[in-house]
Amino acid sequence: MDRASPDSSLHAIVAASPILSTILDRWASIDLPDCWLSGSAIAQTAWNSAFGLPPEHGLADIDLVYFDDADLSEEGEAQQAARIRDLFCDVPLWIDAKNEARVHLWYEPKFGYSITPYQSNEHAISTFPTTAGAVAIRPDTAASISIFAPFGLDDLLNCTVRPNKVQITQAIYEAKVARWRKCWPRLTIIDWHQF
Repeated sequence: MDRASPDSSLHAIVAASPILSTILDRWASIDLPDCWLSGSAIAQTAWNSAFGLPPEHGLADIDLVYFDDADLSEEGEAQQAARIRDLFCDVPLWIDAKNEARVHLWYEPKFGYSITPYQSNEHAISTFPTTAGAVAIRPDTAASISIFAPFGLDDLLNCTVRPNKVQITQAIYEAKVARWRKCWPRLTIIDWHQF
């Protein structure tokens, strides 16, 4: 018997999630440049599927990332985020829309060190704190999704949390791991110094 490909496995997990599938079903109305559904919500939905938990278990928010280097204003990003939250007011989670083209403007005050401006959404996603969370999806056709996963899907589908040390600190990684360990105690968590 053939095993499903990682892409088709992720597609099936996403399709079974009432929250993620609702967002993808209304994708055309999001209307943001180079937009992706990304980050921890995808990983956590996959973990819930693997561990037999409800699809929304442990999800804190949904991240939509877009790339608009023509408008780096905080106000522009806030307006887009408010519009998206209105669009999905029936979704029971906070939905955040972030313009990855402007992350370098607020990163240092929040995290204590500066970063160079991202050149694209793919560049930004490649710096996400964990390999399992560095995944983004968006509809490709009515029946499929595009997947951007710079580290592949193995860690995501095998419930393995591994640091992506491109940009984050050990403290940022360990704070994420501490929360996730409480919600998903069966995760395989790779120690910061082990990788």
